[in-house]
Amino acid sequence: MQGLREHLLAHAADRGVPADAVTAVARSREKAADLAAKGVRVHVADYDRPETFAGAFGPEDRVLLISGTDVGRRAAQHAAVIDAAADAGVAQLAYVGVFGGPEAGFRLADDHRETEKLVLASGLPYTFLRNNWYTEAPAFTPDLPRILERGAVVNAVTPGSRLATAPRADYAAAAAVVLRTEGHLNTAYELGGDTAWTFDEFAEEVSRQTGKKVVHTFVTPAEQQAALVAAGLPEALAEILVDVDVAISRGALAATPGDLSRLIGRPTTPLATTVAAALAP
Repeated sequence: MQGLREHLLAHAADRGVPADAVTAVARSREKAADLAAKGVRVHVADYDRPETFAGAFGPEDRVLLISGTDVGRRAAQHAAVIDAAADAGVAQLAYVGVFGGPEAGFRLADDHRETEKLVLASGLPYTFLRNNWYTEAPAFTPDLPRILERGAVVNAVTPGSRLATAPRADYAAAAAVVLRTEGHLNTAYELGGDTAWTFDEFAEEVSRQTGKKVVHTFVTPAEQQAALVAAGLPEALAEILVDVDVAISRGALAATPGDLSRLIGRPTTPLATTVAAALAP
């Protein structure tokens, strides 16, 4: 499955941006070997060693900061990138955060809220790309083999609750637009799918496409957390993921403001299309 960076590089190539005009910052050359093979310039840097970002950016650069994965430490790590971008006087710092921004009231959003504060304090021209969940998030289409095996989507999301996901390719297309066109500085976009869906609808779509009956099964937050820990997740991470389920249940990811489709100039990719892609051999 392609990640956000691979989709972004594909969009850049489609728009005639030469690969050697793009710089990828990675922890090691090995982690960016696939990009280097395509001609992308690689700068090796480590969030926890801010000095390694020296020389990564120039004054005309447009920088896209995709949030890290070390939940609970990300804001401090992102500060290294923000400081380096400010020192270089970059033309734009676009940050991939979370839907709702400062109003996102779930724990997974804490690092994103703090990062946005750091960006604002830096004085840099910014663009906030506040992404809703990816349709290819681990508990959704990548989990289809297990979902089909047990005949159920199991989580702590209250039946009937909606979320407006979109696939990575759609979010990457939006990021490419704000980095390549004018009119997006000092702006925040709430990005998500045009249509919010429920897990009952997700299960029905999987059933329709596979011919196997699948249902949505609700479990309590405590039961879901116990199941995640039993599956090998650390207790703290399990708590954060269950907190997301609770947030979905109260409608935190249900809004459809339309920013994503307006930016990319087309409707967002429907749930059925992403399910079909995940089921394809």
